[in-house]
Amino acid sequence: MTQQDMQQLAERRAQAVAQGVSNANSYFADKAQGAEVWSLDGKRYLDFAGGIGVMNVGHSNPKVVAAIQEQAARFTHVCFNVLMYEGYIKLAEKLNQLTPGDFPKKTIFVNTGAETVENAVKMARSYTKRQGVIVFDDAFHGRTLLTMTMTSKVKPYKFGFGPFAPEVYRLPFAYCYRCSYGLSYPSCGLRCAHALEDFFLKEVAAENTACIVAEPVQGEGGFIVPPKEYFGVIRQICDKHGIVMVADEVQTGLCRTGKLYAMEHFGVAADLMTTAKSLGGGLPLGALVGKAEIMDAPHVGGLGGTYGGNPVSCAAALAVLEVVEEENLCAKAQRVGELARGRFEAMAEKYPLIGEVRGLGAMLALELVRDPKTKEPAGDEAKKLVDYCHQNGLLALNCGRYGNIIRTLMPLVISDDQLDEGLGIIEKGLALVSGK
Repeated sequence: MTQQDMQQLAERRAQAVAQGVSNANSYFADKAQGAEVWSLDGKRYLDFAGGIGVMNVGHSNPKVVAAIQEQAARFTHVCFNVLMYEGYIKLAEKLNQLTPGDFPKKTIFVNTGAETVENAVKMARSYTKRQGVIVFDDAFHGRTLLTMTMTSKVKPYKFGFGPFAPEVYRLPFAYCYRCSYGLSYPSCGLRCAHALEDFFLKEVAAENTACIVAEPVQGEGGFIVPPKEYFGVIRQICDKHGIVMVADEVQTGLCRTGKLYAMEHFGVAADLMTTAKSLGGGLPLGALVGKAEIMDAPHVGGLGGTYGGNPVSCAAALAVLEVVEEENLCAKAQRVGELARGRFEAMAEKYPLIGEVRGLGAMLALELVRDPKTKEPAGDEAKKLVDYCHQNGLLALNCGRYGNIIRTLMPLVISDDQLDEGLGIIEKGLALVSGK
């Protein structure tokens, strides 16, 4: 496609698509395979974005493509609420088996991560007969009315879209690099976790709290990893007060952190767990898995939706889980993470612009700061680095409350050579942005 054709396509996009839909760059995709994407003008890109954490098993994974084609040839939709099919049940059985927790489990399927979170709140409220929902600073849970309310960052997610849903309360997360209490781990004694008890006195009573919803590693908020003991404290407080603990694993799930689910790093099982993104291998699919007694709390007919658990999406997800097992994707994520972290830490020694390297497995981030002592966020520099990456063949994303964090969401099937190439582009961009 010529530059003139590309310009015409951009003009058509501007005329036909609402301006509120953002685009990370001006390119149009033509094809993708594994960890590589080609634009319509023939340019190749390494993918460190993965469709925002969706392509853990890689673009156009052959096993996933074959499963989609086979199911699509049989039937594409009947609605599980109208006519049941085995794929839905088989996938539910598989997730019940794989999800952490030594208790009977059940599953429902929806279309998106936001829907899984909405349904988790519905389950918790139905089960506890309470209304309150506790979430955290820097959380991201979706863009629907309820999940937008639960999301922390105002711009671009919430600005101008109020009023918001009631009975949602927020407290600081364990963001140790920027501790809300001005303390240092471990001498802080996990003040941020124990603060829940004071929160019940000042903000919402424990007796009116249905659930606490947390990402094991915050995604859009900046790949923030709490101390290992953090969720153990949250679990104890939930148990003490009869509060449902919800783990939002939409971005962290399916091996991204080096384990199938990130909560496994903390040795804690949530009562309910949401997953989506990489579960469908590129197709829309979300799953809510949890304790059977909680999942069965809503009345018959209280759950469902026209497309939830679409048969083609379920077939794709079953193939994804086969790839996870057959290719030992958790081990691959660990290796990708070890290689990338080693390079990032070496970069941090050369470039003071990197304030912190953090993450679990292949879910890694660089927090960019203008001054290591004051930790002044380097949001503009992060944007320049992302732009440099795009111009030089690497799809990259920034995130965080200040937009100053570079994150890695590459397909876990990426080769060592591809990973090295992508990290090299980041380092060259850092040198340019740092003025070195």
